[in-house]
Amino acid sequence: MSPHIISSQVGIVVSKTLILIIGGLITYYSYQAYQRTGSPEHKWLTYGFGVVTLGAILGGVLDIVVGEFLNTELISTSVFVSSSMTAIGLGIILYSLYVR
Repeated sequence: MSPHIISSQVGIVVSKTLILIIGGLITYYSYQAYQRTGSPEHKWLTYGFGVVTLGAILGGVLDIVVGEFLNTELISTSVFVSSSMTAIGLGIILYSLYVR
């Protein structure tokens, strides 16, 4: 493998950094709303956005860090992890809309 950084890796790092910042802020503000109101809807909303954000970050970490360490391509694994956690997180967000 070449010692140069692949341009797609730069794009992954930039997009995952934006997801971490924006998703982290959404998770933080929904947690603040939960603390202010104490409503279970906000608690589940916080969990949902946290899982979606974490899934995106884990997908990027698997793709770049673990892939480089093991010197293999983990595209399908990283996409699976990211997509699965996004689906779970969106399911939790959907559940937050129905909690009373």
